[in-house]
Amino acid sequence: MLHDSSEGNRSFHYGFLSQQPLASATLGIETVKLGLLFHYLKQIGISFNACHSTEVPRNVNMESLQSGYLFPEISMRESEHIRKHPDARLIRLGIGDTTQPIPDIITSAMAEHAFALSTVKGYKGYGAEQGNMALRTAIADKFYKDMGIEGDEIFISDGAQSDISRLQMLLGSNVTVAVQDPSFPAYIDTSVIVGQAGKFLKETGKYRNIVYMNCRPENNFFPDLSTTSRTDIIFFCSPNNPTGHAATWQQLKKLVEFAKANGSIIVYDSAYAAYITDPSPRSIYEIPGAREVAIEISSFSKFAGFTGVRLGWTVVPEELRYSNGYPVIKDFNRIVCTCFNGASNIVQAGGLACLSPDGFQALRTVIDYYKENAKIIVDAFQSLGLKVNGGKNAPYVWVQFPGSSSWDVFAEILEKTHILTIPGSGFGPGGNEHIRVSAFGHREYISEACRRLKNFL
Repeated sequence: MLHDSSEGNRSFHYGFLSQQPLASATLGIETVKLGLLFHYLKQIGISFNACHSTEVPRNVNMESLQSGYLFPEISMRESEHIRKHPDARLIRLGIGDTTQPIPDIITSAMAEHAFALSTVKGYKGYGAEQGNMALRTAIADKFYKDMGIEGDEIFISDGAQSDISRLQMLLGSNVTVAVQDPSFPAYIDTSVIVGQAGKFLKETGKYRNIVYMNCRPENNFFPDLSTTSRTDIIFFCSPNNPTGHAATWQQLKKLVEFAKANGSIIVYDSAYAAYITDPSPRSIYEIPGAREVAIEISSFSKFAGFTGVRLGWTVVPEELRYSNGYPVIKDFNRIVCTCFNGASNIVQAGGLACLSPDGFQALRTVIDYYKENAKIIVDAFQSLGLKVNGGKNAPYVWVQFPGSSSWDVFAEILEKTHILTIPGSGFGPGGNEHIRVSAFGHREYISEACRRLKNFL
């Protein structure tokens, strides 16, 4: 990075190059170019200070990651915009972070548990790595009733995103992977980190060893499985982030049959299931045979406002087996016990309160608030003559701008309206020409954002 030195000259730290001599043949022509550049910079007064480097090589899989993770990249652009327009009133409809307060019946339960820790009778230390059995049973009763899921098949965690990484550790680097395109970036980035993805191909915007299942408006956001290559693992999110589409029962039946015919495992992300209003399945286990081919991950983040509190779960059915017949649940239990000390007992008390009759009803009111926000956003974009998907079964609105780069649309909306959205291509090449708009926000900000959009677009 460039900075002012004590002598007034600019200096540059190049620790990332200090392990390689400029004449190294392994760096080839690019090194020669860098050498010429450094020579020129020295001529104009820029000095170079090499920082210490260890002998430890960088993980080659980390080197394969493209640019920054999407959401920190958005945050960086947000900061740049604020510096450029310090007086602008920025409205954030980008990163899907909840905004409404958690109902006090839930926070009171957490506070009561926290205060009890200061008493001899109420103090508790480590809990079971798999989670409080009362919470595991409550999740089974609330979300998987009549699906055959038992409490001991549910593992409590600090959120679905953490469980995606633990599942990747479980599955290892030798499996093949398919993802929806577009899809939540963590599926792809974790695949890269563990070594499943192969080389990134700039001409397609895809990784060589990942199968991208096209899920766009033209095919009702569901892949043509007759032309989809067989993979070991299929990541599938419904309702989908970013498109907001909830897969139908018939679509998921096809997916389960496809996985069973190919000996694949589905990793099913149901983090937004509480937003479903039509007959679409809320769990993969509503489909016959899914217990033999699917793991389900889910979260309290978006239905209970626990984005900062952190609580989720993963379901691994007893029937799910590897090719050698060994139960997957036993290996996942080992991963959890090795890599995780269990979710906070205070947070788990809050989770139990969420699933109480009064707690769940209070949360339904908050969910309905966000769904009304989504309807307002959908109406605003449709009034501009744009094609809009999502917003019905999910808190995300997926807006199409035919023929336009999604990053260009993102930049134009930010510059003209001071509204932060998410460019669709950040979710994969299939997301280009789209932006994702979040319905998480206070109503006055949602209404103001829609007014600005109508005036400027």
